[in-house]
This record gives sequence, structure tokens and C-alpha cells, in this order.
Amino acid sequence: MITETHGLTDEQLKLAATVRDFADEVVAPAAYQYDTERRLPIEIIRQMGDLGLFGLPFPVEVGGQGKDYVSLCLAVEALARVDQSIAVTLEAGVGLGVMPIYRHGTEAQRERWLPDLVSGRALGAFGLTEAEAGSDAGATRTTARLEDGTWVIDGSKQFITNSGTPITSVITITAVTGDPGTGRKELSSFLVPAGTPGLAVGPDYDKVGWHTSDTHPLTLTGVRVPDENLLGERGRGYANFLHVLDEGRVAFAALASGAAQGCLEEALRYAGTRTVFGSSIGSHQHVAFMLARMEARAHSARLCWFDAAQKLVHGEPFKAEASVAKLVASEAAMANARDAAQIFGGYGFLNENPVARHYRDAKVLEIGEGTTEVQLMILARDLGLTA
Repeated sequence: MITETHGLTDEQLKLAATVRDFADEVVAPAAYQYDTERRLPIEIIRQMGDLGLFGLPFPVEVGGQGKDYVSLCLAVEALARVDQSIAVTLEAGVGLGVMPIYRHGTEAQRERWLPDLVSGRALGAFGLTEAEAGSDAGATRTTARLEDGTWVIDGSKQFITNSGTPITSVITITAVTGDPGTGRKELSSFLVPAGTPGLAVGPDYDKVGWHTSDTHPLTLTGVRVPDENLLGERGRGYANFLHVLDEGRVAFAALASGAAQGCLEEALRYAGTRTVFGSSIGSHQHVAFMLARMEARAHSARLCWFDAAQKLVHGEPFKAEASVAKLVASEAAMANARDAAQIFGGYGFLNENPVARHYRDAKVLEIGEGTTEVQLMILARDLGLTA
């Protein structure tokens, strides 16, 4: 197998090995149980917090670990090998829960929310998606109006990760705050504490996969938050969201890369032990070639997210690279899950098998954090085309 370290530091390699061991020893043995129970294991999330994973890309002054975004991606990738639900809890908890507050919050907002969020004692969520607004955030219908220094928010959100856990502390909500007459709605972001009157968390979705990940619809009816809960400048909610989403796609690509790698490892192990007509199935050229293609996909996915992450941490433009990484890695995960299930045969159709869970989980990787079609649109525009 390819063992290129991609120029990672010794500290980063040690982190990746530590999280990999944690994934194998703590997450993997419990994954099927929690998948069956459809419950986010808070005890495992707390252990991840103790390892410092939620604080990886944040400075020590705000309680973080003082690392970088590459380090976060390494942790997400290592977890996704064995359980995508746990990996996306970290990815969304940091990228969508903490990052908007860290990037755009006031000093008071950061002091209030960051200590618990970066330590893993609490989780944050980002409420953007609606029934008719996701890829097209301009179609947002949730509204917020200012009344005597208080914002009153009305609307609904869908598919909001980490929004209904026992340790969810705050949800960032995007809402229309006006119409500047430019043909585009004025969108702003607000910090809504969990448990705020008028904020209703709907039942968890009956999802095809990611059973352990917490995902709920939200309804906001006359939710009132003070003016100081406005996150960033009024009218900058959309622009701030786009920056957060670009970063999130890099970590999402790392998650998909980990899933592709996990499928490869499971299939490679099985192909070496399963015998047919007196020889291992891995000795048959057809299976060997399937595994070779799986290796190529996983390696390509890793190179793509690593390239995007390096540009991100060095302050270089990375929007197109993030879309390439998200596109390549999600398709690699989907293809590797399909091939791994085929190699396992009937055993690949049993939920107790990690490969079967990857097969169910992988589809959403082509949808979340911007669909495949959105990535193609971004890349076409980057090429100077009008797609």
C-alpha cells in the first residue's frame, strides 16, 4: 500500500496515529451497537474532547490546541475509516459549530461559547438548509426583524447536524433581515442558544445512513434573541457562510477519503482470508484489480484534500481546490463502498459489517456540504465557463 507521508510533520503523523488507534480501539467496537440504536454516543464524543480533537485548529488563547486545519482533517479522516457518523460529528461540530463563532464572533460571543465548544463539552450547529434553500441559500425564507433591540426570528430549517444532542449549546441561524433592493435578499446570522423559547427541535430523521449522527429539523416561532447575538455584520450572513462552507468542504473531503480508505482496508483483509476453490479470492485477477482501483481512488482523494488544506492553512486561494477535493473524494468513497460490498458478497449486505454501513453512508457524501452538481458548477465557473 502507498505510504507517502505528504510532507506531514512528525507531530501531525503522531496525531494521525493516535486518532487512528482511538478509532480502532474505541469507536469501531461500538459502531454497530450505536448504529443499531441510532444514538449519538456522548461518552465517545467526550473522549474525543479529552483528546483535544474539537479544539485542533484553534489557538490556545481560546482553549484550542494551537494546531491547523490539516491536523483537523487528519483526525476526521482517521475516524471516518471506521465510522462516518462519528467523523461528521467532529467535522460539523468544528466547521459549522465552532468556526463561524471563531471567525466572525465578537469578543463577548467568543468568550461565552468557545470554551465549551472547543473542549468538546458542548456541540454547536449551523442552521442554513431549508425546504427550498440549500445550494440556493438566496431562497432562504426564515426571517428576523429587529424590535426594540431584540431580534425576532420565524422560520424553519432542515437536516441540521448536531442540533438536538444532549450537549448542543448553540445553533447559528441564517435569516433574511431585509431587502436592499439589489435583487438579492439581505441575509444575516444569529446565535440562538439551545432551549430558547420558540425554538423547537423536531424528531431525528429516519435516514438511510449516518444513523449515529444527530440530524433534526428545526422550527423557530417568535424566537427572541438580543441584538448582541447577531453574528458578524448585518447583511454578511451569506458571505460568511460561503467562507465557512469552503473550509468545510476540505474537511468533508478528508472524511470521504477516510471512508474510501476504510472500505479498502476491510476488503483487502477479507480478500486475503476468504478462500474459493482452494485459493484466496484476492489471488484472482478480477478481485486484485478491484482492490488496486480502490487503492488508486483512496490515494487520489487524499492528495486532493491535502492540497486544498495546505493552500487553506497558507492563506492561498483554495475555493476551486476544495471543490475538486470534495468531488473526487466523495465519488471515491461511493465507488469503494460499492466494490468492497461486492468483494464481501452476502456478508457485505449485513449491517454488522462496516462495509455495509459505509455503503449506506457514502451516498450522502455526494450531497452534503454542496452536491456534486454544485462542485461541478463552481469548477466550470473557475474555468471561465457559464454553467
